Amino acid sequence: MPGKREIVEVEGIAPPFGSYSHGAIGSGRVLHVAGQVGAGPDGEPAGEDAESQARQAFANLGAVLAAAGTGFDSVLKLTAYVTDRAHAAALAQARAEVVSGSFPASTVVVVAALLDPRWLLEVEAVAVVPE
Repeated sequence: MPGKREIVEVEGIAPPFGSYSHGAIGSGRVLHVAGQVGAGPDGEPAGEDAESQARQAFANLGAVLAAAGTGFDSVLKLTAYVTDRAHAAALAQARAEVVSGSFPASTVVVVAALLDPRWLLEVEAVAVVPE
């Protein structure tokens, strides 16, 4: 059972223009998931393209959530870093495969580079875990 999450939508400011919410309130223990890149179990990139790496990054994120006893439906905040604005579409597609319904608060940032130049994107999260 996931931790409890309540979505906050605010009138009087611009509505979300994508798959995110203005805010999210959680109850339970808080899990901070370190940035997950599109690397497989061997540490190598899942592919040279953003689509393969995005799917792998979200699979890695899902594995951390599951190991903590929760899932994507308890994520309060997602932050993604892409090395090229063009990777945002692949990121959004991979995210849509695992995040649906009420969306967490989210941020996408275009950065000059990630630690390993083969990495095209990185995703981190804050989630609630049931007591």
